[in-house]
Amino acid sequence: MGGEDVSELEILRRFLGLCVLGHYAVLLVWFGVFVFVGDGLYRLHARWFRLGREAFDALHYGGLAAYKIGVLLFFFVPWFALR
Repeated sequence: MGGEDVSELEILRRFLGLCVLGHYAVLLVWFGVFVFVGDGLYRLHARWFRLGREAFDALHYGGLAAYKIGVLLFFFVPWFALR
């Protein structure tokens, strides 16, 4: 369209780059909520689950780490390889 010839690999590379940015935005929001509203979030979850504060913090920390590793493996590495 518009006389621009973009290869499928370039489209995939752009898509993966946007996915990395989007997922890192999710990570930043998650981190922000955890840091700034963590006490309220803990009280909300403590009503539903028998969970100590240390376990709650560890679960969120582990979740953030697993999510970040997933983003790196499934989006950043393929994007970097296509550069």
